[in-house]
Amino acid sequence: MITAADRLPVAVDLKLGGTVQIGSNALEVIDLLEMFEAIGRTGSIKGFAESLGLSYRAAWARLQAYETVLGQPLVRKTRGQGSELTEFGAALSEAFTSALSGLDASLGRETRAIEHRLRRLLTGRGGALRLAASHDPLLIEVLREIPAEQGAIELSVMGSSAAVKLLLDGGVDAAGFHCGAQATEEPDSPFSGVKASAGLVPHPLFEREQGLLLAPGNPLGIRALADLTGDGVRYVNRQRGSGTRDWFDRMLAEAGLSPSEIQGYAVEEFTHQAVAAVIACGAADAGLGVRAAAERLGLDFLSVGWETYYLATSRSLAAPALEALVATVRARAARASGYRPAGPGVD
Repeated sequence: MITAADRLPVAVDLKLGGTVQIGSNALEVIDLLEMFEAIGRTGSIKGFAESLGLSYRAAWARLQAYETVLGQPLVRKTRGQGSELTEFGAALSEAFTSALSGLDASLGRETRAIEHRLRRLLTGRGGALRLAASHDPLLIEVLREIPAEQGAIELSVMGSSAAVKLLLDGGVDAAGFHCGAQATEEPDSPFSGVKASAGLVPHPLFEREQGLLLAPGNPLGIRALADLTGDGVRYVNRQRGSGTRDWFDRMLAEAGLSPSEIQGYAVEEFTHQAVAAVIACGAADAGLGVRAAAERLGLDFLSVGWETYYLATSRSLAAPALEALVATVRARAARASGYRPAGPGVD
């Protein structure tokens, strides 16, 4: 439910600051960035002046001051009487632009965290939080039960890769993800960037058991991954980019099996529940998913192992709603079939 607190117009704008020191002189980074952007966009000193609300004379004087400090020309006249950055100016602009591309996502995440805290300080409510998460039956169940007074959490279900990318790009407040038997800190883990990214913390929520979901009674006698290549065996896959799909692909490679050997490899569903439903209705014989989904629809289950499900957030995000979610999910996982408390990890 959207409340008056959620609609309060609170906005924070974090920008790259600092100075460039040349000898005893210093230039503000933000000033240089504004000049590079304006001239690159308008192709003229006049455009630079109008962008900053300066007179042409003041803009020209500012440009000359920059060039004096740097000891290099930054702008030159073009044949059509416009202006463009010199080679030096373009190279310096590119250096700052590259730096910004790496900082924009971090600034976006921290902006969201500060806005949330500021709303809570001003109104007692932090506003809705955005969570992008890989599908999990237990997580979905708990999210539906969280009282509105603890704060709204807007969930978007997607693959682990997409969820983590949104978090790294600053588009959401938290991301739920998993990577099979791999740990996030392993160099080839698809989500090692979460652990390596400054300011992000992966909270281990729980461990869950994954395995092959099979038709009731396992009529085809599937006992191993290689049995999926047998005649008449129909597989239903998870979508590309999901943690479950990545794990399945790694297991195939380790077993020396090719996706082309598996009938139905290209058939994709977006949740564990959907995979279980396809098998339960007889449209497929097997698919990789969590034990909880198999038990809910009365399917057989052949375990392939346990994995950790993580919830990653900005280190600076203070959100009672997320804290309540983490606590409730962990408590529920300790007594739910197919789940168990997560092992030691960052928290």
